[in-house]
Amino acid sequence: MTKKIAILSTDGFEESELQSPKEHLELQGWTVHVVSPESGTIKAWAKTDWGKEYNVDRTIAQVNADDYDALILPGGLMNPDSLRIDNDALQLVKEFSDLQKPIAAICHGPQILINAGLVNGKSMTSVKAIRQDMINAGVDWQDEEVIHDGLFITSRNPDDLPAFNAKIVEVVGNDA
Repeated sequence: MTKKIAILSTDGFEESELQSPKEHLELQGWTVHVVSPESGTIKAWAKTDWGKEYNVDRTIAQVNADDYDALILPGGLMNPDSLRIDNDALQLVKEFSDLQKPIAAICHGPQILINAGLVNGKSMTSVKAIRQDMINAGVDWQDEEVIHDGLFITSRNPDDLPAFNAKIVEVVGNDA
C-alpha cells in the first residue's frame, strides 16, 4: 500500500536531512511532499554553505494532516528555528499528533516538537546542541542513532540517516 508523507521545512534545512529521507521513501513507492510556509523553493544548508534549492510541493495552508500518513521534520540550524515560532507550522504538527500519525524529527528538528508542546515524558534523541533544551522540556534524552517512542521517531545527525530512514519505513509501513 502506497503511503503519503509530508516533509515540513523552510530555508536553512540541513540538505541531507531532507534529501535522504525523501529519496529513500520515494524508492518505497511512497509519495513525498515538501511542505513549507511559502510557495516556490526553499534553500538547503549543505554542511558549511548554502546548498541546492528544493521545490515546495504544497504550502502549509494547502495541506491537512488527514491527507498524510506521517510527517518528517528535518534539522539544520535555521529551519527549525524559523518553524518553531510559526503558528501555522506548529498547528500542523499538533494535528499530526492529534490524529496519532508518526512524526519523525532529526538533528535540530525536535525543537519544533518542543514548541508544539508534544515532548514531555517521551524518550528521544537529537543533536547534542539541543540536548539540554530537550531535557528541560521533559524528554528522557538518550544518545542513540534512532529512538522510536509512541508517535515519535528521532535521530541525532546526518550520520544517523540510514537508521532514521529505515525506522520511518518500518513504523509507517506497518501502520496499515
